[in-house]
Amino acid sequence: MAKRDTNIDYVSPVRRILTVVLVVLCLGLFLLWRIDSPRVERFRSNLIDAVVPSFEWASVPATKVGNMADSFQSYNRLYEQNQELRRELQQMKAWKEAAVQLEQQNAKLLALNSLRLDPRLTSVSGVVIADSGSPFRQSVLLNVGRRDGIRDGWAVMDGLGLVGRIAGVGEQTSRVILLTDAASRIPVTVQPSGQHAMLAGDNRAAPPLEFIEDRDTVRPGDRVVSSGDGGVFPAGLVVGQLVEGRDGRLRVRLSADYERLDFLRILRSHEAEVIADPGGLVLTPQATPNPHPEELTQNEGGNDG
Repeated sequence: MAKRDTNIDYVSPVRRILTVVLVVLCLGLFLLWRIDSPRVERFRSNLIDAVVPSFEWASVPATKVGNMADSFQSYNRLYEQNQELRRELQQMKAWKEAAVQLEQQNAKLLALNSLRLDPRLTSVSGVVIADSGSPFRQSVLLNVGRRDGIRDGWAVMDGLGLVGRIAGVGEQTSRVILLTDAASRIPVTVQPSGQHAMLAGDNRAAPPLEFIEDRDTVRPGDRVVSSGDGGVFPAGLVVGQLVEGRDGRLRVRLSADYERLDFLRILRSHEAEVIADPGGLVLTPQATPNPHPEELTQNEGGNDG
């Protein structure tokens, strides 16, 4: 008995037949749409009227997909516009911050110009280029130096009050020790009592007063100005206001805005008197001249007589 062949391929012939049918159908549709004839045109119209409405359901997914694509493109455009608005808003914030800083700098410059000081004093304005403040050091660096005539010891103000003094001058820069620095010591006067004291920095925002003559005559709220003792600082420079600290010590709330030291004013102080001969300050006792021997003889002879 012969065995049946189970390896017969039925798929390939069917595939070839379907391919030929599809090709013939496509060619027929192509020719149908290419033929220019009134009868063929009526046939095409009737075919479209019969077939297209019944296949409307097939166009719904395509329509939905097209709407989704349009929505996605619209969302993408909205996202880009949103990002652009965010960037513009960030730029506006930066411009606003710059405008606020310029306004503050303008106010400080106006304060510097309207500050009333000793008419004999002249000043040099400088810009703070570095802040070397630390828990152990309170100082700033200015962009003016020896070429601008700056000298050690000159007082520095910010338009609102005394900031510190020059301590170190370079050719193009100078360093300012602030009143809050632990190495800062300046003589001050408490008004209206007129009591003299010493303002000593301790690396805090409100330095304490030391060596007050009569503490009972001063009270919180009194005005503190430079006394001019020692000839280092001019007298009458505004320092701050007297307050009482938590430790019970009298401290000074400084008038200068230490949070924004941008422009500073260096006061050219009066030339101090230079002592060329320190030994001349101490008078040596005058020696008693020895008497002449003849005078001693005469005195002795007179005593004997």
